[in-house]
Amino acid sequence: MEISAQHVWMMLSAAMVLFMTPGLGLFYGGMTRAKAALNMIMMSFISAGIVGVVWVLWGYSMTTGDGFLGLFGNPFAHFGLQDLIGSPDLIKAGFAATFAIITVALISGAIADRAKFGAWALFVPIWITVVYCPLAYMIWGGGLMSAGGAVTQIFGQVIDFAGGAVVEVSSGTAAFVLALIVGKRHGFAKDPNHRPHNVPFIMIGAAILWFGWFGFNGGAASTAEQAGLIWINTLVTPAAAMLSWLVVEKIRHGHPTSLGAASGVVAGLVAITPSCANITPLAALGLGLVAGAACAVFVDLKYKFGFDDSLDVVGVHFGAGVIGTLSLGFIAFPAEGTSGGLLYGGGPQQLIAQTVAVLITIALSGVGTLVIGRVIHKTIGFRVPLEHEVTGVDLTQHAESAYEFGLTAHGHFRQQQAHLSALITRKPAAAAPETKEDSFA
Repeated sequence: MEISAQHVWMMLSAAMVLFMTPGLGLFYGGMTRAKAALNMIMMSFISAGIVGVVWVLWGYSMTTGDGFLGLFGNPFAHFGLQDLIGSPDLIKAGFAATFAIITVALISGAIADRAKFGAWALFVPIWITVVYCPLAYMIWGGGLMSAGGAVTQIFGQVIDFAGGAVVEVSSGTAAFVLALIVGKRHGFAKDPNHRPHNVPFIMIGAAILWFGWFGFNGGAASTAEQAGLIWINTLVTPAAAMLSWLVVEKIRHGHPTSLGAASGVVAGLVAITPSCANITPLAALGLGLVAGAACAVFVDLKYKFGFDDSLDVVGVHFGAGVIGTLSLGFIAFPAEGTSGGLLYGGGPQQLIAQTVAVLITIALSGVGTLVIGRVIHKTIGFRVPLEHEVTGVDLTQHAESAYEFGLTAHGHFRQQQAHLSALITRKPAAAAPETKEDSFA
């Protein structure tokens, strides 16, 4: 079979989406403290390694083909992808794998600074198998919420072109649950060192994410006309979201920040994900304005309600994911299989379908993550000891440091031990030699 332009575009898009994962690592690595930067990048990288293997063995099989009660596909149907050799379906399998990788990597931002790397490496394949694959099958693979599925026949056809529910709401829900299980960082909401240590990393990471999102949203486009609409919507929504986030930030805090600009871009990208092929550019612009402004407020709710979503996965990905998915009930234009949103005279049917999809996603991801996280936490433990958190998970989990300024790992450990002793005894710590790394704590 000759390769077509659509095949080439999907392979290129898959590479772009895969590139989003190290981009996410930079984004998260810059947002955390210097002594946890490598750990955050590694949590993204290990997700790619583990999910890549899982996908070839059983992950892809669970998201397609004949399924069990519309919940998931036969895990052994395409085991090893041997039966797909010589078929262009291998391209689709590879493209789908990159979505699974970035989805689970997103969750890691909620447990920054304090998670055991081994526990995370165990969580990843189980969560992909128990939560992500069933969701992907139910919405995209012929399951309950796909065309002809049992839920669809009752509530109508859900629209989720690129993963508002499958990727964003599921990862945001999991992030919230896992943050509760692992618990708050030491000094949460009090320690001034809990702030981004490298804003340029954040900006570069956001730029990589924006670039990759054109493949993320557009890779499955079936026509040039559809691809063009997706491309322009993926441009305008994050652009508008960035602006509205900065305005809200200026009003609430007095300054528009680089972190706010980057976070606004990501919020807009998340919001347009489910609707990129189903709304007009003007509607996409309005969606961006709403998502950016709303998420600028959502990210502060963790302080009000007392949960430590370290890098704002819940506020941005869950918040914008829900906004984007539900917005289709209002602004989706009529298309094959759907009646259109309320603003197009389509009635409440589309909004009902979108709401049901969000609720099912929250339930599956929430319960699945709770069970997986609790079992891991009660067996091998999900959280590092306090002294390791104070020293930094880069050194204690990986024996590496993102920045070397002449201080040995042993010397750094002793310095942090003195700080920890002071915290426990409530007495001033013995003076430690000043180093250039102090400002990166």
